[in-house]
Order: sequence, then C-alpha cells, then structure tokens
Amino acid sequence: MALSSRVVTDKTWPENQLTGCLFLSSGVVCSEFVSVTEGDSVTLSVSLTETQREDRISWKFRSQEINAAEIIIVETEDKGKNVTLHEDRVEGRFRDRLKLNKHTGSLTITNTNITHTGLYKVNTIRTNTQLKTINLTVYAHLPIPVITRVSPQKSSSSSICSLVCSVLNVRDVSLSWYKGNSLLSSISVSNLKTTASLPLEVEYQDNNTYRCVLNNPITNQTQHLNITHLCQTCSVDFICCCGFTEAVIRLVVSALVALAAVALLVCDVKTSRKEQKRMRSKTQIND
Repeated sequence: MALSSRVVTDKTWPENQLTGCLFLSSGVVCSEFVSVTEGDSVTLSVSLTETQREDRISWKFRSQEINAAEIIIVETEDKGKNVTLHEDRVEGRFRDRLKLNKHTGSLTITNTNITHTGLYKVNTIRTNTQLKTINLTVYAHLPIPVITRVSPQKSSSSSICSLVCSVLNVRDVSLSWYKGNSLLSSISVSNLKTTASLPLEVEYQDNNTYRCVLNNPITNQTQHLNITHLCQTCSVDFICCCGFTEAVIRLVVSALVALAAVALLVCDVKTSRKEQKRMRSKTQIND
C-alpha cells in the first residue's frame, strides 16, 4: 500500500493547530494537533463529504492517563438528524460540555480542563472509515514566577547578589532567565507536582534588565527583576542578611521595644518619686 505524509503549512490555520495528512490508497487521513488553555472552548473540526453525510459518524476519545479502550462520546444517527451522547461513565468529564455540528460533524468542547487532553478520532459507522485524528492538549493557567534573594555561597564575591526564580505545581513548561533579549539559562519541567527553581547571580550595581519567564507552547508569564529592591548594598549587615522588607520590620519592632522600655523607665521614675514624697511626708508627721 502506497503511503506518504505531508504537513500542511497554510498560514490560515490557527497558531494552536498543526495538521499533517497521510495519503493512503483508500483516501486521505489527517491528524491534527491542537493546544488550548484550561477554561477555553475548542472545536475539533471535520468536514464531511456528501457521501459521508449519508453515513453515521462517531467521535471517540482515549485519555493519555487511562489505558482503557476508547470511549464513544458522541455519534450522529439517521443522517445527522439525531445525536446520541455517551458520557465517560467513569468520571463524567464531558458532562454538559459537548456540542456537535450536525452538518459538518465538528465537535466542540466547552470549558475545557486538563482531563480532556488526549486522542480524539472520528469515524464513519457504516463504512468504518477513519476521517481524522486529533491530539488535544489542554494546558493549565500559568502562575507568575517568583524571584527571591538567597544567601550567597561562602566562595562568592561580596559584590554578587544571588537570586532564584521559582514556580510551584507546573507541568510541561520551561523556566528561563533573560538578560535583555538574550537567553541566559533555562530548564524544562514535566511533573505537575515539581517545584522548578532557576538560580541567577548579578552584580549589585548591574544596570542591565533581567526577567524570568515561564512558558508552555501557547502562553507565558514574566516576572521582571528589580535589582534595587532585592539586591541591597551591604553597608548594613542585617539588611543584607535578611532582606529589605524583613529589615524594615525589625527596625519597627526594635523602635516599639525601645519606646516600651522608655515608657517603663519613666513610669518607674515617677513611682519612685511618689514613694519618696510619701516617705518624707510620713517622716514629717511623726516628728
């Protein structure tokens, strides 16, 4: 059987969709890769020919996390006049989320979440012809990376400010440091429960712009580095040790403690004077 493949590069395709087609002796079967962000709606498109519209079609789903057989989730009956929905009986992940276009056969999933990630196939029922396969990836919303200052290594120069950019509970992402538009370092994370951390060392007086970027294939989140705020000079040791915010808190607490001590001292002095006056008055009366 003759077999060849071709990737469609037509710029009219949305950026979150890539399509490749296999040319078989029995016809053309296309495979599409679609990516969306959690909460978005997505339409899994298929264009039926006049002949295919005379047949019933079925959409099937196989989760990447479940190795069970494919589950029929929707099918057309009687030339598309009726639609029968077969929910995922184990988890009900598609409940109230599916819409089928009876004319084109396209399937729309509303309010997507990461459990909808997987392989979708559309087939004709009578002729058992595979029309299309779609690999759908639903990405969770990305958090904004957090940049913090860390204690420097003993061997590090006193003019170096040690930083770390980190994110928690992310999957299938890259975390990167940029200096201007130049990439300095990057790591990839595939585990949802992993804390991703990426260190960086800069000079205290560095005037360059730095940013930490968290991205997946369809979106990104950026945190810009404020060197003045995070990298204080070391003229005051406890500021360098503890950071500016904590240093301010300590100063305030110290001031409150000092005020309390002064108040107690004044109160003690006043009490002592009153006691002295009372004793003198008692002495004069006895005399």
